[in-house]
Amino acid sequence: MSSTLEVTSPPIQQSRSLTIALVGNPNAGKTTLFNRLTGLRAQTANFPGTTVEHRRGRVQLHDAEVTLADLPGLYTLDAVTPDEQIAVDALAGKLRGWQRPCGVLAVVDATNLERNLFLTSQLLEQGLPVLVALNMIDVSDQHEMHFDLAQLEERLGCPIVPISARTGRGLDQLRTALGKLVAAPAAPQLHADLVACGSCGGCQYSARYDWAEQLATTTTRGDASAHGRRSEAIDRVLTHKVVGLACFAGIMLLTFMFNFWMAQYPMDLIDGWFGLASQAVGRLLPAGDLSSLLTDGVIGGVGGMLIFLPQICMLFFLLGLLEDSGYLARAVFVMDRLMYRVGLPGKAFVPLLSAHACAIPAIMSTRVIDNRRDRLATILVLPLMTCSARLPVYAMMMALLFPHDPLQASLLFAASYVLGIVAALTAAWALKSTVLPGRTRPLVIELPNYRVPSLRNALLLMFDRASEFVKTAGTTIMIISLVIWALATYPKTTEMPAAQQAQLAALESSGQVVPAQALVDQVQLEQSFAGQLGRGLEPIFQPLGFDWRISVGVLSSFAAREVIVSTLAVLYGVGSEGAEDAGLLVDRLRASTYADGRPVFTTASCLSLLVFYVLAMQCLPTQVVTRRETGSWKWPLLQLGYMSGLAYLAALLTYQGACALGYG
Repeated sequence: MSSTLEVTSPPIQQSRSLTIALVGNPNAGKTTLFNRLTGLRAQTANFPGTTVEHRRGRVQLHDAEVTLADLPGLYTLDAVTPDEQIAVDALAGKLRGWQRPCGVLAVVDATNLERNLFLTSQLLEQGLPVLVALNMIDVSDQHEMHFDLAQLEERLGCPIVPISARTGRGLDQLRTALGKLVAAPAAPQLHADLVACGSCGGCQYSARYDWAEQLATTTTRGDASAHGRRSEAIDRVLTHKVVGLACFAGIMLLTFMFNFWMAQYPMDLIDGWFGLASQAVGRLLPAGDLSSLLTDGVIGGVGGMLIFLPQICMLFFLLGLLEDSGYLARAVFVMDRLMYRVGLPGKAFVPLLSAHACAIPAIMSTRVIDNRRDRLATILVLPLMTCSARLPVYAMMMALLFPHDPLQASLLFAASYVLGIVAALTAAWALKSTVLPGRTRPLVIELPNYRVPSLRNALLLMFDRASEFVKTAGTTIMIISLVIWALATYPKTTEMPAAQQAQLAALESSGQVVPAQALVDQVQLEQSFAGQLGRGLEPIFQPLGFDWRISVGVLSSFAAREVIVSTLAVLYGVGSEGAEDAGLLVDRLRASTYADGRPVFTTASCLSLLVFYVLAMQCLPTQVVTRRETGSWKWPLLQLGYMSGLAYLAALLTYQGACALGYG
């Protein structure tokens, strides 16, 4: 039958900003096409009033510039997940602060035409102008698949442009077609067959699937079965319940080893550049508050923020390659069996692994988790994984506990990692049983065909995530750094205690300028607001074996966990520069005593401090990112509360138990 029925569309106002909605099935190449069309002119944002993410970018057409909105991937407009519902509401213009798009660019996978046509048929019924981008035409050509585009256009009632988003083939024609859609919008003319399957008295799903199958069969010659058989052969290895786990472990190990190896060089460069900048400012300005503000507050704060960037960039670049290749979907499938037992989805495993580098990019990477409850549970437990910022604290404790026994030090080091992992999995189970009740959503995932990953996509993803981190989290991290600097700097020391004055005079007379300055810094920090807070909190931390100086270190490390090392170096008279000399600092800590002569750093107190830092939420920048990703301060406050309580209780039991065994 050739009869058609026109679906009217609302008039489009040319005066307002024109938005085209980019819609398609997951793995249809939607993101690749979006990156091709928008490049670096895109930005990531949340839909108004939600935490669901989308990307917008400007597309320059021949006669106009439009905004392309990349909606969440979906298989049907009968939404099941919150992300799918948001996409459906965005198409209908039902979101607050969101205008209905003037048209739809539907991305259809040429190698899976039948499956993709189901969603396309629903889009055609929305009353909006539709342009179909028949993607992956390069893959279909390799397998000698040919399409009757004229018949397909007639049966769909809308224009179709064959493209390859990965190679750029057909994009000029696609831009021309988009320009025509914007200049002369026309609603699709629905074929009678599609109208009939939408209004039949039986199961609409069944009728629509039959329609998609029949249309794909009559308009396509050849198939991609050879490509599918090759993927199935590889999957028999990579998704095996035993071999698949071993392959996954090996691939992830190589990924994160490469991440650590590659990121250390730019991190060292950033650290060196900001160190040189701090020294230059220190030489140009006289000693005083302004110099300290610029060197310790501003330069130190910016440097402390940007030093995360290499790990963030490298992690998202590597994850982008793994996802684009089709392997990441297999990794999720393999891990889902294990993660389901503790109430987390398989997609949570990659963020949990990447948190061993840094919790900040790990939290950002949870966007791959569709279900909001599962995503929140994952975000809340990620900081329990041992990140690289904890390593200086671990190293300091190992040097205090086992200075001459590398075997025991290594075992305790490994035990610290294991404690973090066990705590994270246990906390996830507890959260899903209490605060976030409900069963973990069963995994429903499509395994895409394997393909050569796009470097362009990976680089654009890396740039997008890095830019977002600097713009959103960076400013808050800077404010935190300045607040902590102020707490450690004010009030200024006006008088030095007599004992320190005599010690300072002796040091100056002997020409020891650096130790003398270290003593001045020590007294200043003792009498600052941070020092006063530390003394005020000493009764709270005393049951854990911490004196007031360790309490100040705990407070200062909210900026970053490793800050406790330099703080203790100042408080114990080594000086901030002396923190680089691990042997000098450890010797000074080992020799420190209370007023009654008892040692401060005993086996019990060292183990207590180690356990505390394994479990505590000592990183406000992570809290900022949690707020950004969850859209509310409720979740980072819960994260801070339960982790602090867990760390305190575990450290208390460790200290009191060790003392009872005679290690106090």
